[in-house]
Amino acid sequence: MEVTDVLRLRVILDDVNAERLILPSRPETVNALIIEIKNKLNLAYDFRLQFQDPEFDNALCNLVNIEDLPSKATIKIVRYLEPDLSSTSTDDTLLSDNTDSLDRLCRWPEIYVIPTFSYEVEHALREGNYAFVKEGKTLSLTRDQKHNILDGMAAEIYKHKAYPSTKNILMAAEALVSKHPCLKEKGSGTGYEGWKNSLRFKMGNYRTKLSRAGIKDVAVNAGKRSRTYPEGAASRAKIKRPRRGEINFMPNYPQGETKDTLENLRLEMVEQFKKTVTDRDMIIIHQHMQRTFALRREEIVNSAPPIAELKEDGLHSFVKPNSTVNSTGSPIKIYRIPSMLHLTSTHLSC
Repeated sequence: MEVTDVLRLRVILDDVNAERLILPSRPETVNALIIEIKNKLNLAYDFRLQFQDPEFDNALCNLVNIEDLPSKATIKIVRYLEPDLSSTSTDDTLLSDNTDSLDRLCRWPEIYVIPTFSYEVEHALREGNYAFVKEGKTLSLTRDQKHNILDGMAAEIYKHKAYPSTKNILMAAEALVSKHPCLKEKGSGTGYEGWKNSLRFKMGNYRTKLSRAGIKDVAVNAGKRSRTYPEGAASRAKIKRPRRGEINFMPNYPQGETKDTLENLRLEMVEQFKKTVTDRDMIIIHQHMQRTFALRREEIVNSAPPIAELKEDGLHSFVKPNSTVNSTGSPIKIYRIPSMLHLTSTHLSC
């Protein structure tokens, strides 16, 4: 692909509007290009970009790498809008997920990043690392300092996994002593065996704390066998946890919502799908699908209903994308209804 400094772009704004745009130099990233387009065309909304890929007969593809964009190209703006019942949108408008969720957004990283601890602890670690490099001395932590480190590590681990594996815990402990060598343990073959054990127990305590606070993806496993509930299932029996690659396994309800209010939204979607295709309000349907995601996940995780029952209860989730023809005679997508993936899995990111 020929790469020149000048970019000549045809920018498709919607089905009936397009602008010609010439940039004297190629932006370094896709985000930089988006900023340039916003400034040049005075666009106040957020969007992503697609481009006509010459390697696929000019079919539209998402623009991920700026190097993929030819020096003379047609790009299309795909808008992101905050859910607003009074707003209108083009066929390919995407709505952001307004679920007020505080749940995990990233999978386990290849390189574990140690969080920042309290000011006091960070100061002690900085001085301890200097002494370790200069004299080989390890740092003796106070009880409060160690608790602060373990609390910070547990919160960071939970962002990725509520139930980390032994390998994950080992990776976090190794990263901790790699960044702060003054925390290495004398007499330990690895230097972090004790930290691994401490983190494992801390994660158990952290999940208990979150469960009592009502965090659903750990509260779902509460009520196991204990001294006060000896007839319960074994604590490690049938633990409900995300499968590999899943995030937001069982999010809490959006702020201000209850099971009853979310069920009402689901019924509104059912009513929408009783209408003809042209009369359905697809924006409302998409908003409600996003809003009721936590309710559907709760039903699936807790009850594990058969697929046939899910289809009968949520027929609207299985509607196939519709298409039509625009003024140029080319087929265009009207809208893509969230598929069964929204019922049985979760959004993947990072």
